[in-house]
Amino acid sequence: MPTRLRGLIPASAALLLCAAIALPAFGEVAPANVISDNMVLQRDMAAPIWGTAEPGEKVTVKIAGQSKTAAAGQDGKWALKLEPMKAGGPFDLTVAGKKTVTIKNVMVGEVWLCSGQSNMVWRVSGVLNAEQETAEANYPGIRMYTGVQGPWQVCSPSTARSFSAAAYFFGRELHKALGVPIGLINESVGGTSAQLWTPPDAVKAVPELKPVIDASKAAEASHPQRLKRYEEALKKWQETKQGRQPRRPRLRKVGDLYESMVKPVIPYAIRGAIWYQGEADAGRHAEYRILFPTMIQAWRKAWGQGGFPFLFVQLPNYRTSWMMIREAQQHALSLPNTGMAVTIDVGDLNNIHPKNKQPVGRRLALIARSKVYGQDVVCSGPAYDSFEVKAGEVHVKFTEVHGGLVSRGGEPGAFLIAGADRKFVPAQARIDGQTVVVSSPEVAKPVAVRYAWAPNPPVNLYNKAGLPAAPFRTDDW
Repeated sequence: MPTRLRGLIPASAALLLCAAIALPAFGEVAPANVISDNMVLQRDMAAPIWGTAEPGEKVTVKIAGQSKTAAAGQDGKWALKLEPMKAGGPFDLTVAGKKTVTIKNVMVGEVWLCSGQSNMVWRVSGVLNAEQETAEANYPGIRMYTGVQGPWQVCSPSTARSFSAAAYFFGRELHKALGVPIGLINESVGGTSAQLWTPPDAVKAVPELKPVIDASKAAEASHPQRLKRYEEALKKWQETKQGRQPRRPRLRKVGDLYESMVKPVIPYAIRGAIWYQGEADAGRHAEYRILFPTMIQAWRKAWGQGGFPFLFVQLPNYRTSWMMIREAQQHALSLPNTGMAVTIDVGDLNNIHPKNKQPVGRRLALIARSKVYGQDVVCSGPAYDSFEVKAGEVHVKFTEVHGGLVSRGGEPGAFLIAGADRKFVPAQARIDGQTVVVSSPEVAKPVAVRYAWAPNPPVNLYNKAGLPAAPFRTDDW
């Protein structure tokens, strides 16, 4: 199958479709799509370079004074690894066999995979102060690769409008803080569940996720026209003169997006991943509690880089009840080398796509700067630690206070309190050092407290670094 089509369709359809697709003759050396002009290679890490050629053909890759050679196998595939390089560039990278392909304007810096659903897709052109943001987007050291075909685009006022906003603002913060080139690989699709981004084998290996597989099989069986839609999409792709990906069928089989969008960029060397998704799984929070960590671990296994950093966005305030999916997202922090950007204060009551994406990128970048790059910055807002009941009041202790707790615009709001009857009522709250004291005249003997446990809660609790407290509950009701 041609390199640019490989991974676009599910494996079940691939064998049938190959017979109908005119395959190019072997012999033309071709690197993978992501190995292309303007790319950023991960610094200080062996960088895989791979592609296709005639079976048995020797392929030599050269860049910045080093040269590596590999031979294509009987399937026409070849792969090699470059020695680690320091940040810098631009360089030319040549891929030479019977012909030579030159990849121009290559930089070496930090590379992050950016994925999720529509709020990761959301473009800079749709954010607050979009015109100013795009006019000032003159950062040639930032490059973004979007979709399975790319291309890598150098950040400028003319290109940044189409960049993923969350990814761009994340990359911009890192670029300024680290002073090195930043590569952002954006593989995201609107309206998609985490099950579509998870390798099928990984889902099948977890007994608790059997209902996910069963539902996927049932959905596939109920759509006999699926293969026909794939064929039509491939035909449109082939007929598109400029090689741009046409709108493809909406897929609903476990692992479809992993196979078509994530797998084609493996094993490109990355520092880590950022993730903004969860809206499509809001009604399946118990499933997501297991599925999301499964996906993270499967991606790490597939890349073969160990437990690379995985940073994600907790869903913001909105008119829909997302409390349980937020808690399910937070559960993923039990995995090592993860981080969560709290956005409970920057959502939009009436818009599932809040335009205030700048804080989203900045908070993700703060986590990366602190936990990945070891910079001395605060990356977390107040986090619930423990509680104690004293004389009818609940004393809630926080960590990550960083200079003290701050309540913006009056006493802390968004607290609820309940007794043994499990009936929560709005609570009064006051700050006492690293503690918030919560009470209500309606609850003489409190046993549980919740914070920001509502679709659009009136949150105003921060630390002095300006980061918001994360939603929590002390009960498991």
